[in-house]
Amino acid sequence: MQLKRVVITGLGALTPIGNTVDEYWNGLKNGVSGAAGITRFDATRFRTRFACEVKNFDVQSYIPRQEARKMDWFTQYAVVTADQAIEDAGFDKEKLDLDRVGVIWGAGIGGLKTFEDEVLSFGGGDGTPRFNPFFIPKMIADSASGLISIRHGFRGPTYVTVSACASSGNALIDAFNYIRLGKMDACVSGGSEAAVTQAGVGGFNALKALSERNDDAATASRPYDKDRDGFVLGEGGAALVLEEYEHAKARGAKIYCEIVGGGMSSDAYHITAPHPDGRGAFMCMKLALEDAGLAPEAVDYVNTHGTSTPIGDPQELKAIERLFGDHVTKLNISSTKSMTGHLLGGAAAIEAVAAILAIQHQTIPPTINHFTDDPDINPQLNLTFNQAQTREVNVAISNTFGFGGHNTCVVFKKI
Repeated sequence: MQLKRVVITGLGALTPIGNTVDEYWNGLKNGVSGAAGITRFDATRFRTRFACEVKNFDVQSYIPRQEARKMDWFTQYAVVTADQAIEDAGFDKEKLDLDRVGVIWGAGIGGLKTFEDEVLSFGGGDGTPRFNPFFIPKMIADSASGLISIRHGFRGPTYVTVSACASSGNALIDAFNYIRLGKMDACVSGGSEAAVTQAGVGGFNALKALSERNDDAATASRPYDKDRDGFVLGEGGAALVLEEYEHAKARGAKIYCEIVGGGMSSDAYHITAPHPDGRGAFMCMKLALEDAGLAPEAVDYVNTHGTSTPIGDPQELKAIERLFGDHVTKLNISSTKSMTGHLLGGAAAIEAVAAILAIQHQTIPPTINHFTDDPDINPQLNLTFNQAQTREVNVAISNTFGFGGHNTCVVFKKI
């Protein structure tokens, strides 16, 4: 079977360092930190009192109040970024076969704030079961894809993938596969998360996963730094319009790049810790490049999972060194989580956008907040510390790994 080509024709982003794609890119290239004290709730009694929150976001500027109140924050982020991407793609819905346009979204948790609010309200009452009638629709993760579909009339395959922090990586790969198999003309894909809540921060604190650098929040996300002490929780999301190449060309669409491969694997090792040899990370990158028909030497940039955890960072780099061999010193590698924090189920989506923009602008976004070299990390690796670097970028890959051992890698290529 002759597989169809798939291209990216629309982008949307709502992140801790910018509420549009242009703002997000400016934040990335200028090394802006999105971390600051938590404003969502009183965090004074928590071990971690900062996060990477979305800023200056008034949902009523995008969605009428009556509609917005029926959505959890993560769904609001999904709807807003999807609207941005669809507008960017220049879709004329009168000329689309809406039966062949789908929505495949990613969310690791879903409506955590909604669930938290309802449980706290019930627990603080007299035991009478009073719940918001929108409790369940707001909480369930698939509300994001459903509401995007309803809003735009897209009747193709519509669902949400849930694989922890790899969720939107799986969503992008599924969308890619549907289109190249000829089952869709286009798909709105991406991911969102809104876990900066008492339960989110408290739960990750209990796991000892979060940085506790409360005296210097802006520099707390320190991927590959010797003194990294955990990840910084982020929120927001991003949307991408994936489209069959000939379909896009026929309507005169702007094309950012081509998506040429996707790889998925499982560590089969531990519910929260990555495999000590980076086995799953290696395998998903290897499979992604094989799927793309590219040799490792073709890759110019790796946007890493790079969460700023003591264990995870060096294990991913081990896998990269194993896969790329001598070429590894010719790569640029960076973790944009140093700026955005970790968006959990939305991470792969915003990082895919970062990789695509690196190709478009021929610029590698930096890994900020590097102060002290880690002796366990190969000093010959170009981890793009502290400043963006200009270089030729024809192929970029983006890695995302999730609790449960889920691994994804997506390959983007200049067209």
